[in-house]
Amino acid sequence: MGSDTFERVDVVVVGAGNAAACAALAAREQGASVLMVEAAPQSQAGGNTRYTAGAMRVVFNGVDDLVQLMPDLTDDERANVNFGSYSNQQYFEDMARITQYRADPDLVDLLVRHSFPTLVWMREKGVRFQPSYGRQAFKVDGKFTFWGGLAVEAWGGGEGLVELEHKACGREGVRLVYEAAAQSLVTDEHGAVTAVLVRHAGRVHRVECKAVVLASGGFQSNAEWRARYLGTNWDLAKVRGTKFNTGAGIRMALDIGAMPFGHWSGCHAVGWDLNAPSFGDLAVGDGFQKHSYPLGIMVNARGERFVDEGADFRNYTYAKYGAVILAQPDMFAWQVFDAKVTELLRDEYRIREVTKVRADSLEQLVTKLEGVDPQRCLETLNAFNDAVQVDVPFNPAVKDGRATPGIPFPKTNWANRLDTPPYEAYAVTCGITFTFGGLKITTNGEVADTAEQPIAGLFACGELVGGLFYHNYPGGTGLVAGSVFGKIAGTSAGQFVA
Repeated sequence: MGSDTFERVDVVVVGAGNAAACAALAAREQGASVLMVEAAPQSQAGGNTRYTAGAMRVVFNGVDDLVQLMPDLTDDERANVNFGSYSNQQYFEDMARITQYRADPDLVDLLVRHSFPTLVWMREKGVRFQPSYGRQAFKVDGKFTFWGGLAVEAWGGGEGLVELEHKACGREGVRLVYEAAAQSLVTDEHGAVTAVLVRHAGRVHRVECKAVVLASGGFQSNAEWRARYLGTNWDLAKVRGTKFNTGAGIRMALDIGAMPFGHWSGCHAVGWDLNAPSFGDLAVGDGFQKHSYPLGIMVNARGERFVDEGADFRNYTYAKYGAVILAQPDMFAWQVFDAKVTELLRDEYRIREVTKVRADSLEQLVTKLEGVDPQRCLETLNAFNDAVQVDVPFNPAVKDGRATPGIPFPKTNWANRLDTPPYEAYAVTCGITFTFGGLKITTNGEVADTAEQPIAGLFACGELVGGLFYHNYPGGTGLVAGSVFGKIAGTSAGQFVA
């Protein structure tokens, strides 16, 4: 690195994921000079974005809107794929309902209204999108039908998104330094941010600047903070993504008087392969997740079901069921399916690194479920089979109402008798994605202090923003929130500098 690596700059962006990149590009549009500092080495750069599958929850009124994001849709796709639509009102209501009406309505309104134009802007910057066939569509009567309002994903998943955004940053003159961990913020006598202390190559550098955008993720990779804020045994949860999101950006802001905000004891956590590594593995990516549970059932160590697997579309339950699995005895569960639905299972069930058993009878299967009471489990499976309303047609693309009334945790949709061998079961534990607690921001992306006044020169976006998610999370919202608030924060930082 040259001696000018950390020379004075207009805007320092802390982080290098999707939110950070959008902030950097937006600040450059305002004419500011921008430096991104990334704690990770280049091979792991990009925060949680690099580990995600890339789903984007965005408002669209039909296929004509989608063509603006995905101009290479074929004539056949335009005519013969049922993409549906997803309105402003649906998005807002989903965010309200899923967060138990706690989400900050001003932030939600910004997210919803800016979702489509922000993705169009990203497209103009060179980001590409594609239809999310493998994860968000089922074939119904031979026609791909999207469900749950989620039709778009980043081309190449999270890795593709990071690569394209970093290329855009390079084209537009944003400097990016890897293995550069921001440690603290420097303020003047008025409390305005004037510099960042960054550790790089064994030295601490003082980077003078006019504004800082914090975009370094939540605290999910910090075992101590997980135990402190999320509670007992959360220090034992597996981390789905990067090991570098330790809450440093949040801590730096709190140290200069920022206001903590949002659901500090809540997080996005999913069913994750029982034997996955402690942190994300880029070679496997998001493949350790196991999200087809609405098509089957889940049992715990006692051999009992413990949740309504068909309560809603997977998009609206998966981010809270990780916590439910963590609360089970020994923090694991088995997902059970029969041959009628195995061809509908998502791609992640077919990876090599999977904890799976197979059997030709339920009696055989329960003996193979390691850690499970086999006798009680067989009773549970038989009771479930007896309760299925077989007279209601099964349709995975809608809430079909095919239920199992009269048993504990009755399944309300997509209930199928487990009666067609071979049977398959997959062992899962809790994988934490990101934490919900963070910093209070204004609608301009400024970080607020404990008196709810903006801290001059400090902006934030991405996972470390509090107030958007409580208890649960609608699938595909995180990346879009990062993009929307990244663009807002970067624009505001650039204007502040000007």
